[in-house]
Amino acid sequence: MSAATAAVATAADWPEVVALRTRVFVEEQGVPPEVERDAADATAVHALSRDAGGRVVATGRLLERDGRAVVGRMAVDAAVRGRGHGAAVLDELHRQALARGLTEVELHAQVTARGFYERAGYTAVGGEYEEAGIVHVTMRLLLGHGALRT
Repeated sequence: MSAATAAVATAADWPEVVALRTRVFVEEQGVPPEVERDAADATAVHALSRDAGGRVVATGRLLERDGRAVVGRMAVDAAVRGRGHGAAVLDELHRQALARGLTEVELHAQVTARGFYERAGYTAVGGEYEEAGIVHVTMRLLLGHGALRT
């Protein structure tokens, strides 16, 4: 099996990105559709990873807020979790942040994904809280030497 890779999504990829996010957040996790999609999607940088068959199996987005990169909407198809697709998307979002001169990244991690982000170098800041009915924790990472796995 080749290593998972990720790229910046194009407008042509958008229907597949939406379909994946709907499967993961709305159908699997019960997030209301009106909460899952928002106006920030229009200005965000979206990254994606495809499986060997060309299907979008992981996605995430990058926003800039107050001089900080904000990663969000990280979604990985249940069938490929643990196979590197989420890590590839996260690395691509880190590259995109650095390309924009942003060195601090923040995200709201579902507590069930906390270990994934800790392995990527993130540190929790503050306590746990609920967002869209799911317990989250804010995590931050300073990008620099060694922050990227690829």
